[in-house]
Amino acid sequence: MALNCGIVGIAGSGKTTLFNSLSRGRSMSGQRPGRTNLGQFDVPDPRLEALARIVKPAKVTPTTVEIIDIPGLTKGGSSMKGGNQFLADIRQTDAIIHVLRCFDSDTVPHVEGSVNPLRDKEIIDLELITRDLETVEKKRERLSKVAAVGDKDAKRGVEVLSSLIEHFEEGLPARSFSIHELDQKYIDDCFLLTVKPVIYVCNVDEASAAEGNKYVDMVRPVIAEEDGEMLIVAAEAESEIAQLEEEEDRKEFLNDMGIEEPAVNKLIRAAYQTLKLKTFFTEGPKEVRAWTITEGTPAPRAAGVIHSDMERGFIRAEVMKVDDFLSLGSEHACKQAGKFNIEGKNYIVQDGDIFHVRFNV
Repeated sequence: MALNCGIVGIAGSGKTTLFNSLSRGRSMSGQRPGRTNLGQFDVPDPRLEALARIVKPAKVTPTTVEIIDIPGLTKGGSSMKGGNQFLADIRQTDAIIHVLRCFDSDTVPHVEGSVNPLRDKEIIDLELITRDLETVEKKRERLSKVAAVGDKDAKRGVEVLSSLIEHFEEGLPARSFSIHELDQKYIDDCFLLTVKPVIYVCNVDEASAAEGNKYVDMVRPVIAEEDGEMLIVAAEAESEIAQLEEEEDRKEFLNDMGIEEPAVNKLIRAAYQTLKLKTFFTEGPKEVRAWTITEGTPAPRAAGVIHSDMERGFIRAEVMKVDDFLSLGSEHACKQAGKFNIEGKNYIVQDGDIFHVRFNV
């Protein structure tokens, strides 16, 4: 499974600049001028690289993340021409990267006349909540007609949706709406925009890359109150650094800015943490490969990520920990040290597992 994130932000926030800074050295799967850019990037994982150095396979395949650069919004923009495409693009994503403008610039005037990341955040939030509100109101109207003839399930659905509508009217997103597991079915088919987890990126000037600035300080407590993930990125500076040919030169310039790693690494790690994703590995002379699963995935379902036949005919999994393999140097050494385990259908795959599947179809 490829992780899919959409970058949103008010026009002039620097989200396309951020997208370009992420694109260095990674293949672009497509561009759509005037609409969105779509990029597919390799997920950096030092464990995969170290594993490949030991195994020396014919091929090394990292897991990937897809990032969609969604056109910038202005107040009321989602209801204007192109707004439906904007919303459709967001619905494709697993998570939203919300870029907040936290920099001053004489050459890039702000569409609202001044820099205020809190106001900008509220504009985007309101656009998404308004569309979700319209969606839920339409569904409640349909269910109300069924409830009127005595359908108890429809009546309960109307009650749940009415509570959610009140939640929206308070300016709150669906992800903060408390709902019983049995009632989840009433909103699942609405494909709500505001149910998606959000990673906030404060886009700052180069001098503020390490510690942030007054604009970051404005939004920090609000995002903390939401229990949201927040990153500080100097997108323009990183975009320029990304154009340097030599890795050492890029590292040197990042260090000069007081940061240890590029934005893409921080963003991917934040996305994995937000979505509770884990990585496991397969290894052999033909290929060493990383795979992405959700937290709590049992062995047969993880096998199905590799191939559906493996899940259907799953017998057992042979499991090593990547740290053990790297320290001991081989599968044989792991077996000798008692670090090679046979696991059944109830085994929950852990981050960093090296996974061999035995199956019969």
